Amino acid sequence: MIKTRFTELVGVEHPIVQGGMQWVGRAELVATVANAGALGFITALTQPTPEDLTREIARCRSLTDKPFGVNLTILPSIKPPPYAEYRQAIIESGIRIVETAGNKPQEHVTEFKKHGVIIVHKCTSVRHALSAERMGVDAISIDGFECAGHPGEDDTPGLILIPVAAERVRIPMIASGGFGDGRGLVAALALGAEGINMGTRFMCTKESPIHQLIKEKIVANDERETELIFRTMRNTSRVAKNAISTRVVAMEKEGATFDQVRDLVAGARGKMVYATGNADEGIWSAGQVQGLIHDIPSCGELVSRIMRDAEAIIRGRLEGMMSGARREAAE
Repeated sequence: MIKTRFTELVGVEHPIVQGGMQWVGRAELVATVANAGALGFITALTQPTPEDLTREIARCRSLTDKPFGVNLTILPSIKPPPYAEYRQAIIESGIRIVETAGNKPQEHVTEFKKHGVIIVHKCTSVRHALSAERMGVDAISIDGFECAGHPGEDDTPGLILIPVAAERVRIPMIASGGFGDGRGLVAALALGAEGINMGTRFMCTKESPIHQLIKEKIVANDERETELIFRTMRNTSRVAKNAISTRVVAMEKEGATFDQVRDLVAGARGKMVYATGNADEGIWSAGQVQGLIHDIPSCGELVSRIMRDAEAIIRGRLEGMMSGARREAAE
């Protein structure tokens, strides 16, 4: 059993989080993560309306009696969703833990705090983490350059970002980007984090609501099978490498604007990837951690394996190195 400030804060058994993932963070995955003793997040904007989100939360509650949360991501958008209505649906459903991400969430933080909601804010830099801390969030999820989705524009990998953030952030912090096994959990704890957040690894589980062929593609891919799109627009996104991402990168090199790639990167096409299993149908998120994913376990198997391996590394390998050094010193 590994207890941290984060497990104590959110009331879960293990320091493992399944963060919000568009089209993936649905009740069946989140409930299984919760039942495994980890913390799962329903992705609010996967649901077409706030009323649908209310129903999805109720569906998740019918599948687990353990804590789970909801992710609310605030991103620049041509037609912004009704964030305040989604926020109200979360509050009225009695959700106690929310993961926020994206642009300046002060309005949402203030409103959630009035209702006693624990807020975990996901960010990609120390300055944004400190800003969120000042806003009053309860925990930080710090996202290194290895991550799927939006790694920010600083290109700082986790090996640097996590300890730099740990030196300055006072509230509990979990590490995100590149995590998929017990080795990663031990490394994150050693670097100063209080747990890990995993996206791509949880996509590739039995309960993940995406097509089996996409799960098999993640297993087949290595750590090089991602691409960074929207770099020229300073809205970098790490996605699985496929025919469309390669085309978008080539178009950007030629000076393409967002309007010129809009149809290629449309969310509706990405959603179809998970529905049809055609990995080239649209843009879809995946991290470099694909190189560490070799199977499609249940969430229960995955969480227990990570915890078992982490404890074995701490008790066996690391303590063994210390006791070996002590023996040598005694001799």
